[in-house]
Amino acid sequence: MSSIARLSLSRSLSFSFRLNLQARMLILLGGFALLLTLAMGAVSLNFIASTLETQMGQQALDVARAVARLPQIREGLQEEDSRKIQPLVEEIRSAIGARFIVVGDENGVRYAHPIPDRIGKKMVGGDNARALELGEEYVSTAIGSLGPSVRGKVPVFSEGRDGDQEVIGIISVGYMLNQVDQVVGHYQTGIWWFSAATVLVSLFIAKLISDYFKRAIFGFEPEEIARLYQERNATLQSVREGVIAINPKGDITTFNEAALNIFGLNPNESMHGRNIRDLQTNGDLLQVMQTGKPILDKEDIIGGQRVVVNRIPLFQSGVGHESKKVIGAVSSFRLKDELDRMTDQLNRMQIYADTLRSQAHEYSNKLHTIAGLIQIGATDQAIEVIGQETRDHQTLLHFLLSAVPDPVLSGCILGKYNRARELGLTLEIDPESQMQDLPDDLPRELLVTILANLLDNAMDASLAAGNAKHIRLSMTDLGNDLIFEVEDEGQGVDPAQTEALFAKGVSSKSGQNHGYGLYLVAQALNRLHGEIALEPVEPKGTRAVVYIPKEAVKTEA
Repeated sequence: MSSIARLSLSRSLSFSFRLNLQARMLILLGGFALLLTLAMGAVSLNFIASTLETQMGQQALDVARAVARLPQIREGLQEEDSRKIQPLVEEIRSAIGARFIVVGDENGVRYAHPIPDRIGKKMVGGDNARALELGEEYVSTAIGSLGPSVRGKVPVFSEGRDGDQEVIGIISVGYMLNQVDQVVGHYQTGIWWFSAATVLVSLFIAKLISDYFKRAIFGFEPEEIARLYQERNATLQSVREGVIAINPKGDITTFNEAALNIFGLNPNESMHGRNIRDLQTNGDLLQVMQTGKPILDKEDIIGGQRVVVNRIPLFQSGVGHESKKVIGAVSSFRLKDELDRMTDQLNRMQIYADTLRSQAHEYSNKLHTIAGLIQIGATDQAIEVIGQETRDHQTLLHFLLSAVPDPVLSGCILGKYNRARELGLTLEIDPESQMQDLPDDLPRELLVTILANLLDNAMDASLAAGNAKHIRLSMTDLGNDLIFEVEDEGQGVDPAQTEALFAKGVSSKSGQNHGYGLYLVAQALNRLHGEIALEPVEPKGTRAVVYIPKEAVKTEA
């Protein structure tokens, strides 16, 4: 299936149950506009209600002050005659549009009220104490006999001599809170209409923006673009050839990790935005962009390495041939030495095959010898030849069965013994070695990691020394520690580099793919709370001593 077909199928499956970009933008912008308008409307309505209530309370307080200063009110209270107060108060109330003006004496008994039947009864609301007892003027909100209201409270003072005055009554002027709700409701209707208009305008703008984006991204959805970008990066990184693309200014816009390696740059370094002239001085890629003609399969030198380069111009699509315009160039290059390396690898495989053939030939000769001895009736000599061949293995197997009963550890040692023989080396195991008291909770894979890597390092060191033939292994489980000693006859280790050898990628051996054995050993010992020491051996060589505490292993597990 082609990439276009796969992409079409992916689009139909991935987005059949999901909203597209345009629908999401309409919902997002419309919802945002609605929420923003409603939030602003709520704040505005709350401000209007608070302002109206404050203004009405101040107006009620001003009216109450004016009424409290009228001589007729003072006289009516002193004479305890409501007939002098009620007509005057009702006339004032009707003139200013207040819901009520109530006049009470020092005990809160009404002398004036919009409902005459309530005159002579106690005032309701429980907010008269400050005026009657402390002589204060104030605005309060309470539920009276007519319902919730904002009211201004002003005390009425008597005309005493020498300026002495006493409270003889109270004036309460109120406006009903439902008047505030009516005004707020009027504004609320306007805000709803404004919110609806804002949402419609936002949807229209969102439609225009989404249409523009859809045209700009060729009708793809954002998820599709992200996936295509990931596929493009994955494709670039999977290509073993180096790839670089530049824009008309010569600035690098695309590259892959293979290009970094060939140019000899840091893998963590980015070439994005750098000019191609900083990396290549021959200017062939710029020439391709100027002429519009590709250069194919040309040998070149990049980063000190021989490469085969292809350089191709990038054209901007248009109508007709004349409308094409070069907007950049792409260069791909592969190492010329790869074929040489492959040949070298084949040669190594040939050498390995020759070694296997020689070993097979040797065993074949021994088998033919044994067969000939049997045919001529020399069975004793045949048995001796067979015994000579198997004696070493049988001795090792009997030793491992008694001294190292753990099958995983003994299997590792046996495998390394055979590996040493294949390399022309001898793995000597101390006959006094014993490893029977292994903690049950000791992870065997960590133990194998430690011992196998130490033996491999010892083999490599002995082979590198040339005439070295022996590797020695000693182990004991006596005491509180498991102790392993691996000794080689190599060139030894510089004491100044001992600590560094346990770091990842650091090795005393030349070449690549080294520096991981001791690093893995150190990681495994860290988990087991163990220790390792590297000691020089006379006349030459290195001894690695490993200590693994038994109790620490149990605690860790």
